[in-house]
Amino acid sequence: MPQILVDYSAELEFDRAGFAKELHPMIAEVIDTEVAACKTVFRPAVEYVLGDGASGEAFVLVEIKILAGRSAEQRAELTRRALGLLERYVSVPLAYGVEVTELDRATYRFGHLAAR
Repeated sequence: MPQILVDYSAELEFDRAGFAKELHPMIAEVIDTEVAACKTVFRPAVEYVLGDGASGEAFVLVEIKILAGRSAEQRAELTRRALGLLERYVSVPLAYGVEVTELDRATYRFGHLAAR
């Protein structure tokens, strides 16, 4: 179920597939889910401004959406470990954010549509 959204500076070069392939089993371990349930979308940002725009820093923002019900400790561990993984994949000056958000079990649905 986890949905991972990674917004990043389009000019930033890092192994996104490698990052996701390591992130998925880590998420599965921390919140007791299946690796196959993880879905990551990378969204390059061509235009962005950090602060007053003078720093020239790249950025990465990682949002990990999970179903509600995990403990604050699990969510904090997931944030900590995702950040550590990101630090291994990016070696340039970088503004970053990692957040774990919860989806409401009563209103969230995910499925697959068959081709028509």
